[in-house]
Amino acid sequence: MPMSDTPPDRLAMDPASPFHDQAVLDRGVGVRFNGQERDNVEEYSVSEGWIRVQVGRSRDRRGNPMTIKVKGTVEPYFIAAD
Repeated sequence: MPMSDTPPDRLAMDPASPFHDQAVLDRGVGVRFNGQERDNVEEYSVSEGWIRVQVGRSRDRRGNPMTIKVKGTVEPYFIAAD
């Protein structure tokens, strides 16, 4: 499998994060977490085995969504363009 068909080990939706990659996000990345499709993932790390998800509508003092880190099996994949 070519390297370009594998999503990065770690990816964040937040543009301020050093793990943000707009080109990869524009291509479309899905995340399977513990065998279940998740569409609310803010950040993930395959090697460390966690995802970061939003907690309700709460915001931190900078106005960013509050998130929690959940540990488990992370399987990112590129969403096929139709």
